[in-house]
Amino acid sequence: MTEVKVNSGICGFTHIVRGRKEGQKIIVDIDTPCEKIKKMSHLEVDMMDLFDIKDNLVMQKAKDARCTATCLVPCAVMHVCCIESDFMSGTLAKDTGSVSIEFL
Repeated sequence: MTEVKVNSGICGFTHIVRGRKEGQKIIVDIDTPCEKIKKMSHLEVDMMDLFDIKDNLVMQKAKDARCTATCLVPCAVMHVCCIESDFMSGTLAKDTGSVSIEFL
């Protein structure tokens, strides 16, 4: 299982995204206080859905939930799915620790 913490400083929410591989799907659950993210808090993402940045289940669910274009949660879900699918190294991600956007 892969677990990440998303600190959405601008909106003030913290989310926990958990994913686990089951066959060809990644089961994703999100613990969140955000009402929009709660609408997409359980996903079953097909591994083949991870190759397109726009046309995939995660982004469609974010759109349906009316997430803002700058919401970090859909990106975090994609990271979790890619790690669980072995498209991204979980060890490298853990060693890196975090990714960030810095406003200068």
